[in-house]
Amino acid sequence: MEIKRKNFQGVLNILSFNRHFYWFGFITLALIISSKFIMDWPNNLYWIVILVFVYGLTMPLIVSAYVYDFSGFYNFDWLKKMNIADAKDKFNLNINAGFDETSYILKSILSRSNLQVFDFYDAKRHTEPAIIRARKVSFVYPNTQQIPSNSFPLNDSSVDNIFLISAVHEIRHYDEKVQFLKECRRVCKPQGQVIMVEHLRDLPNFLAFTIGFTHFFSKGTWAQAFEDAGFISFKEKKFTPFMSIFICN
Repeated sequence: MEIKRKNFQGVLNILSFNRHFYWFGFITLALIISSKFIMDWPNNLYWIVILVFVYGLTMPLIVSAYVYDFSGFYNFDWLKKMNIADAKDKFNLNINAGFDETSYILKSILSRSNLQVFDFYDAKRHTEPAIIRARKVSFVYPNTQQIPSNSFPLNDSSVDNIFLISAVHEIRHYDEKVQFLKECRRVCKPQGQVIMVEHLRDLPNFLAFTIGFTHFFSKGTWAQAFEDAGFISFKEKKFTPFMSIFICN
């Protein structure tokens, strides 16, 4: 099955999944504009506040369009450049948090390899409104298994590549994050690798998403989590200034 992305699909996803933030933002902006008629705002302060709100509402959409719709992220050329071996004896694992835009693409690129998909979403622990909405419109790859984040139904050293694409930041608690990564390490073959793609809590993403960048985690947090989970190497490649690809062995 081939899934064709719509024009501006990334922006539409941001608007749909985070619409509560946008409703709040637009209502607040409308109230500020209306208050000009009943309050004596200092003119400079008034326009600074307006510009800050407009920036906060529009910049995430502009950056999302760039990253998800125009950068080629979903063409997966960044993955093709890794020259991952594709053969019948290879076993790949793709893990998501209930919103899956990548499994069919991975299968089309690594078509000869076996692909298993896990979904670690737990309604009691992963309560972000955005992921709850995303699950309602997500494609489900055949034989996707629902799993706890700390226990994978696979044997030790059985997986060649584990893909974690914009998913693990939904695990908000550090201890749960480490337990999840320990399971990734347990099932990964000695020469296998974990490929994780995430936004970071850093300056570029702050400029892009303002306070929304707190939904992500810093490079230091990820490095410590991988170290605590027992991985021995950890390297980062940038895909646009706003997205990092981590490769762990």
